Amino acid sequence: MRVYGVFTFLLTIFLLIKKRKSFFGFKPLTPFKLKAVVVSLGASFIKLAQVLATRSDFFDKEYLEELKMLHDSLPAMSTKEFDQVYNRAFNKDSFKSFEYEPIASASIGQVHIAYTHEDEKVAVKLRRATIHEQVMADIKIINSFNRLFKPLFSHYTKNSIEAVISEFSKMIQEEVNLSIELNNLLKFSSVYKNAGIRFPIPHTSLCREDALVMSYEEGFRFDDKESILKNNIDFKSIIATLVDFYTTQMLINGYFHADPHPGNLLVSKEGTLILLDFGMVKTIPNNTRVAIIELIKAANEQDYERYIAANKKLGTIAYEAPIAELAEFTSKMFEIFSNDNLNSESMQQLAFDVLASTRNLPFKLPSDAIYILRVSAIIEGLGTTYIENFNGIKDILPILQKNIPKALGAKDSIVETLKDEISDIPFLVKDFKNAMKKISSNELDVEISNDQIEWIKKDLHTAVKSYFISFAFLLGGIFTLLYDRELKDLAIGLFAFGIARILYK
Repeated sequence: MRVYGVFTFLLTIFLLIKKRKSFFGFKPLTPFKLKAVVVSLGASFIKLAQVLATRSDFFDKEYLEELKMLHDSLPAMSTKEFDQVYNRAFNKDSFKSFEYEPIASASIGQVHIAYTHEDEKVAVKLRRATIHEQVMADIKIINSFNRLFKPLFSHYTKNSIEAVISEFSKMIQEEVNLSIELNNLLKFSSVYKNAGIRFPIPHTSLCREDALVMSYEEGFRFDDKESILKNNIDFKSIIATLVDFYTTQMLINGYFHADPHPGNLLVSKEGTLILLDFGMVKTIPNNTRVAIIELIKAANEQDYERYIAANKKLGTIAYEAPIAELAEFTSKMFEIFSNDNLNSESMQQLAFDVLASTRNLPFKLPSDAIYILRVSAIIEGLGTTYIENFNGIKDILPILQKNIPKALGAKDSIVETLKDEISDIPFLVKDFKNAMKKISSNELDVEISNDQIEWIKKDLHTAVKSYFISFAFLLGGIFTLLYDRELKDLAIGLFAFGIARILYK
């Protein structure tokens, strides 16, 4: 039944995105049934559905309304489970008062209102009693699906799927430990204290692995369009602040919040952005950060060959992929998403048509890119809720480009930038002298990138496999002849086929 549930969930998503009514007689689940299936599948699939719930360009309003409930309107813990978790985390004197009815219930835990002995209103997040066991079971199921279907995928698709599963397994195990979330919140609040974004203040003495206690933050959900517009809050300014903040996280500090779904984003009546839930926080390696900067710069300048080169450095396109063909594909995609005369549905259809022509090109999904793409998808999805024909090319790219100088280390003033450059000159001279000395003494080392190594391994694997099959035919012919000389025609045929495979490879 669980396997069937996964199948119907994935098939429904496929049919809804492709706007198809059926597939070999299978019809998409109704909105209510889709939500019920996702809830029954548990935390792992709820996380995926939360991303999908931001895509108003993919799903009808009825589906979005049901999927949005997955953010914080899941069934609450039973009384027995609640008592088990609460008694493990607190004692009867921990709070002045505690409201047992949760105000939100999500995949990992549920949130209650309580009051401290100093009469401060706080939010208490309790993790579900059996969530760790459920997550470990989900990881096993996902790995089983991967092993079952692995032979059907290409080399790069296999690697991408394994990267996704590995990263997901690691992150979701961290997310179910609320002590890790507390440390993430403390560090995030310190790193981004001047970002103009509000974060909850934790009560560390009351926090446990099962519970997180923090200040109660009030605001409208990010997707509560009616309330935001009713209070005359400028959404374009809010989305610009969000993109600007994530640009700072990913391009400048390399430390970012990887789960910005609408249940984790609030907007105060004054228009201040409030960020919640720090279970999924990622550090981006410097080489990935530099690749993203190059990617944005190339996109803004419409230098598509450099854009493909930056994608190769990021690891989303294989080392040996044809640059000219992919540059042409990228140019077409940019034209589609820059066209102000197309609505979101037309853009989507055109994009799918262009993507169909690139099915056999070697795209990849490295672990570092998974959460960056997820965040990008969520932010773009939120934008489509409020801004007609919103898309990353014309609405997000200019904001990203604005932050490039700062990401590259430029200071606020030209004088400060010049001072930094001048102070670096002695180190540059020293590095140059060392390089010249190594060249003159034949000691210069050349490093091969991981992508090049992967390409060499793949090429060797393909060649060895081909020769192995050819020699198997040769040996098959010899053994057939030794076994029965009357089968000499078959033996000669096998032997000749083996020779032909080697000569005409």
